[in-house]
Amino acid sequence: MVSMDKVSYSQTAYPAIGLIDADYRQFAFDRHYHLDIHIGLITQGTQRFYHQGAWHQVQRGGVVLMSPDELHDGQAHNGSGYQVQVFAIEPTWLQQTLEAKQIEQVLGFEQLIVDDAPLFCSLLQLHHTMKQDKLSQLAKDCLPYQGFTPLLERYSHLKLPEVKPLGQRNLATLKEWVLSQLDQPIRLEQLAQLCQLSPTQFQRHFKAQTGITPYAWLLRLRLEQAMKLLKTGTSSTEVAYQVGFYDQAHFSKAFKATFGLPPSAINRTLY
Repeated sequence: MVSMDKVSYSQTAYPAIGLIDADYRQFAFDRHYHLDIHIGLITQGTQRFYHQGAWHQVQRGGVVLMSPDELHDGQAHNGSGYQVQVFAIEPTWLQQTLEAKQIEQVLGFEQLIVDDAPLFCSLLQLHHTMKQDKLSQLAKDCLPYQGFTPLLERYSHLKLPEVKPLGQRNLATLKEWVLSQLDQPIRLEQLAQLCQLSPTQFQRHFKAQTGITPYAWLLRLRLEQAMKLLKTGTSSTEVAYQVGFYDQAHFSKAFKATFGLPPSAINRTLY
């Protein structure tokens, strides 16, 4: 009998922090990026992924620190699969926790993979505790700060954001414009014109800066936004429309291919 993949997404009392519990046996992620910071805790098996020109393996007890917009894939190292618990955190929330003094600075990590048993255990306990519904309000307020501070103190730093130029614009400003138009059809000619490039130049420059095509980048952006909206309790039909899908079946198929489960399986659970 073939083992099936299992994955669940849930929200916490903090809108900026989501939780993922997954048991991946066959599911493999194509190259993609996240809008949030993903902190992954490998609890069983070994995960394998490609990032910045190199293959990486993470065994049980490893912590993966994946920054936003970092292109990577992901799969099990062998047929036995792997289990992972993930914090999906909005970058600005962690920056505030780090008490960033310069608004233009962004959070970065010293390492991609961390082998730190005490940190792993404390984050695993935090992941478990944040799913409980019988916590005092003060505990809810204090837990995330208490849990993430050791990680930030040991393995993070503040830096100026990397600027990826695209003609007369850069990737960050282009993303802002696209997000404002996400419910509309977006054409290659529009993107090229915004950057004052020809369509051919734009495609070449874009892939050189991001590692993927404009189409793949836009599709991921639509689906990342869809996940955020679904977690707020917005209906799948409304979410599909808001992120630019005009065919519900197409949206559901793309979402499941990306996240491993259908939009209807996303739960909004507040603790």
